[in-house]
Amino acid sequence: MDAIKRQRLEAAGWRVGDAADFLELSAEEIAFIEMKLSLIKRLKQLRIIQNLSQESLAKKIKSSQSRVAKIEAGDPSVSLDLMVRTMLAMGATREDVALAITSSKI
Repeated sequence: MDAIKRQRLEAAGWRVGDAADFLELSAEEIAFIEMKLSLIKRLKQLRIIQNLSQESLAKKIKSSQSRVAKIEAGDPSVSLDLMVRTMLAMGATREDVALAITSSKI
């Protein structure tokens, strides 16, 4: 949003912020969400680069296609542990995982 629009909204009594402000998220919660989103994005990229279907990836991690879909959708029931183990099952290194976690572009 540009500065002029922001000023007009604030002058009209509106509060302007982002989702983190609205949800009153702590810095730790924001970092966790960003980390999870970065892992999800990289995990899906790896699957596509390797030309794996969700079903074939599921077989690699001894899970189901629906579970892989939940991983890629960022379902709250999916742990970071499962995401990391899935990346490793696709041949990612610890450095790849670290790079995905520290990536700031989501």
